[in-house]
Amino acid sequence: MTQHFNRSAERHKRKELRRGATSAEDKLWQHLRRSHLGVRFRRHYSVDAFVIDFYAPSVKLAVEVDGDSNFTDDAIAYDRKRTAHLEGFGIEVLRVTNADVATNIDGVLEAIDRAVKRR
Repeated sequence: MTQHFNRSAERHKRKELRRGATSAEDKLWQHLRRSHLGVRFRRHYSVDAFVIDFYAPSVKLAVEVDGDSNFTDDAIAYDRKRTAHLEGFGIEVLRVTNADVATNIDGVLEAIDRAVKRR
């Protein structure tokens, strides 16, 4: 049986991403790790070769924090492919920006809460 989730081959990549997390990822994680959203989030969780910033397995919700590098043509195409792959597993991908997290964390948490309830 093929393992798709948190494969050991991706462990080093997940660890490096946690070490090099952006300030927006760190800020959101501080809220999600002790949130009252009714689900547990995991940080830098992998599905096949793709690492999700935050993932709630019980509701199959991925939260991606996008920075400036995510808005180039190549990055947009890559993110579409990545999202389609994750959706193949029934995972919904919710995208927020670094700026949203920095300036409107309450709005970001409300959007995540709505997605959790919808799932």
